[in-house]
Amino acid sequence: MTVSYEHPRPALSVDCVVFGLDDELQVLLIRRGIEPFAGQWALPGGFVHLDETLEQAALRELNEETGLERVFFEQLYTFGDVDRDPRERVVTVAYYALVKLSDHKVRAATDATDAAWFAVSDLPELAFDHAEIFETARQRLRNKVRYQPLGFELLPRKFTLTQLQRMYEVILERPLDKRNFRKKILGMDLLVALDEVEKDVAHRAARLYKFDDRRYRKLAKQGFSFEI
Repeated sequence: MTVSYEHPRPALSVDCVVFGLDDELQVLLIRRGIEPFAGQWALPGGFVHLDETLEQAALRELNEETGLERVFFEQLYTFGDVDRDPRERVVTVAYYALVKLSDHKVRAATDATDAAWFAVSDLPELAFDHAEIFETARQRLRNKVRYQPLGFELLPRKFTLTQLQRMYEVILERPLDKRNFRKKILGMDLLVALDEVEKDVAHRAARLYKFDDRRYRKLAKQGFSFEI
């Protein structure tokens, strides 16, 4: 059935801010292959199809433009400035995602000519209002990582306490006292100490740990408060 509307409607899109971690916090960008802003770096994203949900659209665009799939992601915010897209009136729903860099190989496709990781401290000029979207996601991550164990999505499945502390320091952008940090994180009883140590390191090999997600979910239902 065809329906006509008395008032014009804005187009709807999704955009994804994808974070990864090595020595610095990284964000995944694509180089646009079409106008507007052809050749400029941007966040992965695109228009929502009529037969899909917002989440389905975000996952589809992420996979089509970068090759990523099966990632942790959450809805971030809706951006609707009138002139945010020079083509037409477009409202975008943004998502942010966290990935382990070693688990994902990126590749450009569809209307993206390239896809690459950039350190958040050295981003190129971004198309549309994507710089604003990125900053909103960065602040959300910085705030939320303090009271939810989201940061473990950025780490290898097996990690050292030094890697864990470094992850928090990078995201929070401040140093943490080593003794106090380890006392607090180990006191939560959410890490499983493994009978394994680092391999192929120049310094003394440190013990490896893994995060006990099942135990965290059980404790969270009982009112457990995770706070760094």
